Amino acid sequence: MTRPDVTVVVAVYNTMPYLTECLNSLVGQSIGKDRLEIVAVDDGSTDDSGRELDRFAERYPGVVKVIHQANSGGPAAPSNRALEVATGRFVYFIGSDDHLGDEALERMVKCADQHDSDVVVGKMVGTNGRYVHQALYRTSDPDVSLYDSALPFTLANTKLFRRDLVEQYKLRFPEDMPVGSDQPFTIEACVRARKISVVADYTCYYAVKRGDASNITYRADHLARLRCAAQIMEHAAGLIEAGPGRDAVFKRHFTWELAKLVQDDFPSLDRATQAEVCAGIAELADAYFTEALRDSMDVTRRVRIALAQRGAVDLLVRAIEDEAEHGAPPFLLEDGRAYLRYPGFRDSSLGLPDRLFEVIGEAVPRQLADGTGLVSADWLQDGDDMAVSLAVRVPVTGETETASVRLAGRALPKSADKPGGRRVPVGTELPALPGESRQEPSADGTGTVLLARIPVQPNRAKLGVRAYVDVAGSTYEIPVRTQGVPLPLARRWRERIPYRVSATANAKGRLVITTAPLWEPSPGVSLRLRRVLSRVKRKLTR
Repeated sequence: MTRPDVTVVVAVYNTMPYLTECLNSLVGQSIGKDRLEIVAVDDGSTDDSGRELDRFAERYPGVVKVIHQANSGGPAAPSNRALEVATGRFVYFIGSDDHLGDEALERMVKCADQHDSDVVVGKMVGTNGRYVHQALYRTSDPDVSLYDSALPFTLANTKLFRRDLVEQYKLRFPEDMPVGSDQPFTIEACVRARKISVVADYTCYYAVKRGDASNITYRADHLARLRCAAQIMEHAAGLIEAGPGRDAVFKRHFTWELAKLVQDDFPSLDRATQAEVCAGIAELADAYFTEALRDSMDVTRRVRIALAQRGAVDLLVRAIEDEAEHGAPPFLLEDGRAYLRYPGFRDSSLGLPDRLFEVIGEAVPRQLADGTGLVSADWLQDGDDMAVSLAVRVPVTGETETASVRLAGRALPKSADKPGGRRVPVGTELPALPGESRQEPSADGTGTVLLARIPVQPNRAKLGVRAYVDVAGSTYEIPVRTQGVPLPLARRWRERIPYRVSATANAKGRLVITTAPLWEPSPGVSLRLRRVLSRVKRKLTR
């Protein structure tokens, strides 16, 4: 009998009616049944899953193989059982409530053969509200690294593995882990692999969130998830030496598994469980939470991890409850830096560094368009008054050297002066932004620098500044080229409405400064503003 190209492993426990769609998506694969083996292990199902498997085995003899066993409590044992009988050149794992795209296996096997890959990751999407991290699937790549890609955020075993690799290193799933048992397997396979490839131009895998949210990952309690996270990290630490590579992998666990233990439901836990969770996080943080890893995380998560690490249970509860009720805390602008005043900020008894509370913005360096660019963007605050200060450089040469340069809130319709774009008539007025502005020659004498101070006003639900500049009657939209822009969050308006203030680069690399309220204002605010804020609030809480 010809050896199949791929063995698909399906661990099954009470997944009807989703199981039927899963199996149909497998037997209908374009790779063909002569190149396919399906090994399904019924882990003591009490619904009709076992009978459905037998029905498919009878209908597709030689293709679908079914093993029935007593319930083991998780997917690890049935997956290991299937590996003992698998015969394919590659092995692929699928959740029995999920399904594949028609060409998934054919495309992944072709990729593995073409690039001599030991692991192939096919594009995976969520359905029915299931979250799936998408950064890895931006583009197909024949050779990605575990250490400098988004792969650590995609550690499910729903991948194509070369079976020679699996057997050479005796890769199996730890059967004592109720959740996350696929991660040690996947991490070690990726560490051992000669090459890892990504197929991103076709949706291979559809991950389904069941209507009753009964997937095992959603049911595990805090302490079980903590124990599993610790086991995953200890296994990975035995494979990856300390340094940037390990930090890259463990960033996933600190920002995902561990951070989820100190979310909004943490304050509702009993005190003993809260203390045990913090103690477990502290043990892992003491071992693996390096300064570089800490500084790479967003401020909210790193503060919560640090409070847990210090055993500051009361402060951690207060930080979570305050943010759930009021949004992020007030910020402090000091020496050009923005700090969020979470509980523990400059508390001498904790000794947490200011850097932990600093808000670091992320701006994407871009090539300058027509020599026009953003020089700087800074936040200004005087009591309740806030403003953004912009400096924009515009090249002015030849016939335009005496032209006026001014900042506007928007370009006229279809008037942006881009390559191939239509120029607006000289002298056309653009709507000016509120605030103060002036201009001066650039230091090199080849352009003009526009300096503007734009107030961020509390009575506007949203302020968008796209830094359009009018030069000789034409408009230019300014691309971002700053190294970093702070993203403070404020709630110091007279109406005491907290506002999120941010300066970011949009998909085209343009500077966008926005504010958005985080909750309803007090009764003194106008009805119109209340309606606007209510709409924004609904969007923020979806």
